[in-house]
Amino acid sequence: MKGLAGSRVLVTGAGGFIGSHLCEQCLAEGAEVRAFVHYNSRSDWGMLESVGIKRLKNIEIIAGDLRDFQAVRKAVNGCQKVFHLGALIGIPYSYRNPADVIETNVMGTLHVLQASLESGVERLVQTSTSEVYGTAKYAPMDESHPLNPQSPYAASKVGSDKLAESFYHTYGFPAVIVRPFNTYGPRQSPRAIIPAIIIQALQSRRIRLGSLTPKRDLTFVKDTVRGFLAASMTLKIEGETIQLGSEREVSIQELVDYIGELLMKKLEVVLDAGRRRPKTSEVERLFASNQKAKEILGWRPEVPLMSGLEKTIQWFRGRPDLYKAGVYHV
Repeated sequence: MKGLAGSRVLVTGAGGFIGSHLCEQCLAEGAEVRAFVHYNSRSDWGMLESVGIKRLKNIEIIAGDLRDFQAVRKAVNGCQKVFHLGALIGIPYSYRNPADVIETNVMGTLHVLQASLESGVERLVQTSTSEVYGTAKYAPMDESHPLNPQSPYAASKVGSDKLAESFYHTYGFPAVIVRPFNTYGPRQSPRAIIPAIIIQALQSRRIRLGSLTPKRDLTFVKDTVRGFLAASMTLKIEGETIQLGSEREVSIQELVDYIGELLMKKLEVVLDAGRRRPKTSEVERLFASNQKAKEILGWRPEVPLMSGLEKTIQWFRGRPDLYKAGVYHV
């Protein structure tokens, strides 16, 4: 396994939850880090700003849009490794604005692949999602599980993954697809279930959720980042799809109970129809097999769920003004 030290790496979606942690760890590994963030007039770099001023000084930040091929080409130029995390990821948002999601996620991925092929990138890590599977048809779910996207967002990620596969088969391009199940931890968007529970629970004993029955397979962000790094460095895995999960399923009700236990609160849930996915769009069960990641990458999760939840609570507790507890984030 070849290390990252001295390599120039590009992280798209660097202003996001996982992307910001990945940039931070790439720096720690000795890489030269270039971060591609979505342009806005506020010069707001999202969660990348949470890595601290000292580390930010060592990151080359490029603002642009994945839908702009020339902007992507400039960002990719000169990089040996590319971590493609940039995407619109809100599932409720994809119900309302499917065209925006498809254009950003599918065409954006095409642009990253084209620019990387043109520049001779040594390894591209394409970020997938367990949402491409839809509700589990069997469990634990391995990489051969049928794809059944149940939202426009999930469909866009199927398209993105298949583009990466096609570049491997057509051009011999060194792409690897990493498929995280439900990553959680500090800096996560309030649209995700764990922050949604924590943010509300820090301010009240009563929380509003859409459903308590879906089950998810949860992985702490530091473990997910280790999986991405391993996928970028392990030799002879081009063309592979490798999923990262804990091999444990947890219901939303259990999450409420665990978070309440850590906060020493008895939480009361109010079911809110406005927070529910359409009936046939709800993914009821995700439960990963991580056997392939163990065998190919030597990866397995290390952070226990309760420990990860405690770290996540501590982070959100220290930032009461950062998120709006009464707002449903799409």
